[in-house]
Amino acid sequence: MEKTSQQYDHVISICQDIFTKKMKDYGISWRILRPSSMTDQIYIKAQRIRSIEQKGISKIDEGIRSEYIGIINYCIMAIIQLEKGTSEMDDLTEEETMNLYSGNFQEAKELMMAKNHDYDEAWRNMRMSSFTDLILMKLKRTKQIEDNLGKTLISEGIEANYLDMINYAVFALIKIEF
Repeated sequence: MEKTSQQYDHVISICQDIFTKKMKDYGISWRILRPSSMTDQIYIKAQRIRSIEQKGISKIDEGIRSEYIGIINYCIMAIIQLEKGTSEMDDLTEEETMNLYSGNFQEAKELMMAKNHDYDEAWRNMRMSSFTDLILMKLKRTKQIEDNLGKTLISEGIEANYLDMINYAVFALIKIEF
């Protein structure tokens, strides 16, 4: 499990580096997006991964690695949007944004470590395509909850689905990186 924690931290550093660089380029323009728009952005990335997996080739010079990173970063942004609401203005400083980013990534890691303990690292024996399919399933669930205006009868909420998507994408990146 220590190996998993270290590998997870490695993935965090990759994703955080890209998030930070994009924030320097674009600011926090994503704050204008509603959570449902974030869900759709994540869907586009997951669907592209599935398409590449099924076709075996990509015509765009970015592979699935960058799409998994995008899924993680959009999930974290979506969680921030759920917490803060949308904003027409740049209402967060870079420091506040990075604190929220790090805090949510840490929450995802803690959830993963707890589940990883109970499931005894079963993810290590899973196929890459299963991570993609699980993310797509979580997206369908999230869209349904969004269509139900966030109300559920028994199921976890939207944030829990985003956290699970983060962790499936991290597992995929660990398999790619190591």
